[in-house]
Amino acid sequence: MTLLEQFQLWLGGIWPDWAAYIVPGIVGILVVLGFVVISVIVFIWYERRLLGRFQIRLGPNRLGPEGIFQPLATALKILLKEDIVPAMGDKIIHWLAPVIVFVPVLMVFAVVPFGEKAILADLNVGIVYVVAISSVSAVGIYMAGWASNNKYALIAALRTVAQMVSYELPVVLAILGVVLMAGSMSMTQIVTAQTLPFIIFQPLGFVIFFLGTVAEMNRSPFDLLEADSEIVAGYHIEYSGMKFAMFYLGEYGHALAYACIISTLFLGGWQGPFLPPIIWLMIKVVAVFSVIVWMRATLPRLRVDQLMAFAWKGLLPMAIINLFIIAAEVLLLPEITPWIIVAMNFVFAGVLIVLWSKLFTLGGGRVEV
Repeated sequence: MTLLEQFQLWLGGIWPDWAAYIVPGIVGILVVLGFVVISVIVFIWYERRLLGRFQIRLGPNRLGPEGIFQPLATALKILLKEDIVPAMGDKIIHWLAPVIVFVPVLMVFAVVPFGEKAILADLNVGIVYVVAISSVSAVGIYMAGWASNNKYALIAALRTVAQMVSYELPVVLAILGVVLMAGSMSMTQIVTAQTLPFIIFQPLGFVIFFLGTVAEMNRSPFDLLEADSEIVAGYHIEYSGMKFAMFYLGEYGHALAYACIISTLFLGGWQGPFLPPIIWLMIKVVAVFSVIVWMRATLPRLRVDQLMAFAWKGLLPMAIINLFIIAAEVLLLPEITPWIIVAMNFVFAGVLIVLWSKLFTLGGGRVEV
């Protein structure tokens, strides 16, 4: 029985039946919202400090000890800006777009297990729920580009849809490999099935899932759609004030959500010795986010043709091959020593990555337009 179900049972003996369902839902929403907002503020500060170290500089260090109040100052600055809506834009859709981008981020955390019983809704199809809900944000991004009545915003939004659809396929195929090994689509069952983290059994699946989710988060080196070093920022170029802040929260909220999903699927989730479960999960989440920041600090941005080729020519075929290999191992080698499977999969992943990189090229040199 989850914490939410226990709370509902306790309220059922005190309040009317309708309140026993509505009140826990409201409490759960507030808890998730508080967790996401506080975590995003910490992530923004952590990323700026870590980028400073990678770039041999200090990073924010003026507001508060080690600059811990800098994200709050940034948030205050954004919220005080004037909310401008394009005169010829669709005002209703322009307002709805950031809401549709941000709300699915909160909904993902309903099925993220922070402990064996610490989960809002332990769905038996939890990972399917995550895939379905996280895909809704693409609709909000397209709405933002279309409602802005700006050709640059619209082109960036169309690129976003193409990118998210392209990278969704290898991500889902990598998830299927985890489901095959765990024998369940429940997030809690996937964690408990990991006597050893699945990253050891499926190194190629982890790489595919990690790179695919980084592309879906629109993070470097896949941040072509809103490249912050260029003049036009992308689909949210016509947004300001609170609406822009929701896009900003949505981007970092996606990073937090996907870091939690990666930790749950491949790193053993809350499992670990001595420390409380939620501490172990947050350690793994911070480790995943640190690698994402490391990539931002070191890798150059891909061109749009390289971006799409990497998804369709690189990740998708390897994800299909990886799924067939995992299915064959689960079906034909159920009783074999786990460490033999680990060694086989590491050799298989290394050989496939090296050989596949020789079969195609992402393109290079100068492109004339």
